[in-house]
Amino acid sequence: MIDLIYLTVVFPFVGFLINGLFGRKIKNEKIIGIIGSGAVGLGFFITVMAFIETLGLPADQRSNTVELFTWISVAGLKINAAYLVDQLSLTMALIVTGVGFLIHVYSIGYMHGDKAFWRFFAYLNLFIFAMMNLILADNFVLLFLGWEGVGLCSYLLIGFWYDRKFEKGTTSEAAKKAFVVNRIGDFGFLLGMFLIFYTFDSLTFNEVFSKAASFPVSETTFGLIALFLFIGATGKSAQIPLYVWLPDAMAGPTPVSALIHAATMVTAGVYMVSRASIIFASAPAVMTVVAVIGLATAIFAATIGLVQNDIKKVLAYSTVSQLGYMFLAAGVGAFGASIFHVMTHAFFKALLFLGAGSVIHGMHERQDIRHYGGLKKYMPKTYVTFLIASLAIAGFPGFSGFFSKDEILWYSYANGGLFYWIIGAITAMLTAFYIFRLFSLTFLGKERFNHNEVHPHESPAVMTIPLMILAFLSVVGGYIGIPEVFSGEHGNLFEVWLEPVYQPAMEKLSIYGFHTHFEEILLMAISVALALTGIYAALYIYTKKPEIARKASEKFAALYRILLNKYYVDELYEAAVVQPIQKGSEKILWKFTDAAVIDGVVNGTARLIGGLSGVIRKIQNGFVQFYAFIMMMGIAIALLWLILSL
Repeated sequence: MIDLIYLTVVFPFVGFLINGLFGRKIKNEKIIGIIGSGAVGLGFFITVMAFIETLGLPADQRSNTVELFTWISVAGLKINAAYLVDQLSLTMALIVTGVGFLIHVYSIGYMHGDKAFWRFFAYLNLFIFAMMNLILADNFVLLFLGWEGVGLCSYLLIGFWYDRKFEKGTTSEAAKKAFVVNRIGDFGFLLGMFLIFYTFDSLTFNEVFSKAASFPVSETTFGLIALFLFIGATGKSAQIPLYVWLPDAMAGPTPVSALIHAATMVTAGVYMVSRASIIFASAPAVMTVVAVIGLATAIFAATIGLVQNDIKKVLAYSTVSQLGYMFLAAGVGAFGASIFHVMTHAFFKALLFLGAGSVIHGMHERQDIRHYGGLKKYMPKTYVTFLIASLAIAGFPGFSGFFSKDEILWYSYANGGLFYWIIGAITAMLTAFYIFRLFSLTFLGKERFNHNEVHPHESPAVMTIPLMILAFLSVVGGYIGIPEVFSGEHGNLFEVWLEPVYQPAMEKLSIYGFHTHFEEILLMAISVALALTGIYAALYIYTKKPEIARKASEKFAALYRILLNKYYVDELYEAAVVQPIQKGSEKILWKFTDAAVIDGVVNGTARLIGGLSGVIRKIQNGFVQFYAFIMMMGIAIALLWLILSL
């Protein structure tokens, strides 16, 4: 099955073609949904078979390249259309096709009755096609093709309901914002690729990484390459300062938010950094930058999530925060822990977004959690699954998020220091608080909606069954990564599985100091206590004493407004970047460069030619006498010139 891995890319593309070309004529949602979901489901089946086959191979033979054809061959540059099947790409492929399949099935119910139902599934399939190319590519060029593909698909899907209002603008503007911000990061990624080719004379992973492990390359060159790649990652995975597009990505249909936030696009930057671990390990200064940016993004976004009232907006900032955790892990050299959190986060964040979609579906498109309350009895399945996801992301012991988040916190302390751990633990407490604030205001307490306008109801089985499967994964998904302190040496199966991929980077890092199991267990106990405090505080305040929240918002009104308005970062970017560019474009590029210079040259040339033509036209007036006069004058001038020349 390893040799057939290309089918995981082909199937979604075929689904895209069928639904894209013939979906409008099929006019049957069930058939369109089966085609769209089946294309991804078949990809998941192939991936599972390839995973089982790889698992049966010796650890040193688990990396295989499937070459299809020579794609580019020019001036010493040879790029194949080839897929790298190893532990890392298979892990990502299982996440993308598995969670992606559940989101497709859920979408059959969520998008029921939409006038562009066929177009939605065509776009979803194209999204999976691009993402699979990204994670399976055996070289930077094919990875970049998928990188740009998911950028295009996110633009199409965020603006899917292009004529709807979204906050102060439209969904089209939100889609455009995502597209433009990502192009800034892509510029950095391109510079990194150019420098990789200049340095290593190749863009194929195996060649570049093997040379990076043994080649005499300066730390400055490694630093520049890593920094450029990380700029690309900050755009795709929504890190400071390029995170502003992700909260607006919720303008699209909720399954799109689940797909972007959990299984596809935002994980691309984390994956790319993890794939290029040897390059980052060779640039210690950039590793620190990665860790600091990740840590800052994690707590920054978590504080914003504390006061948001749109159910999807809380989850959006939660995604930005959790991505910060993943980069914190990568920055301290725990690449395996970073990917482990990618996996568990895919389970519980997809569940949270799909659960939010179920609530929005049952509440007639209303998204303000202040107008919910008491939905537990109307939506029991959504309630239970949402509770499981909330416990998982809060780091409650025994749930998947606990294992992956604790792994990151431990490595941030062991490899980074106490400061990293303190900020990470505080962020974990904030996460527990804001997610249970959301949970309490939605499902518990008094009903705050108008029964004459809203009739809450549970979602159909096609939507709730994916929720249950994701809830199951949100619980058990973490048990493949039980910390060594409990499972013993080599007991962390996830870490052992990915170990060969990161072996070259680990040999370069050599940053592990001696730490006792007592330290690890003590820190784990403190972080769990903080998470439980956050959960209890949120439940107590928003179900028993809501006046505490009201009084706190009044007492700290200035801080509350700052958080509610997301630190005014959008306004700052508008004033410092967007407006100057728009005004500069209007006054310099348009009125001066375009209207005055370019139009002036073109119109001036036309006027000059017109004026000369007017003069010349007078010579050709049709009078024979005038022509004879001109001829005689010409002869006279010629004779005079000859005489003077003698």
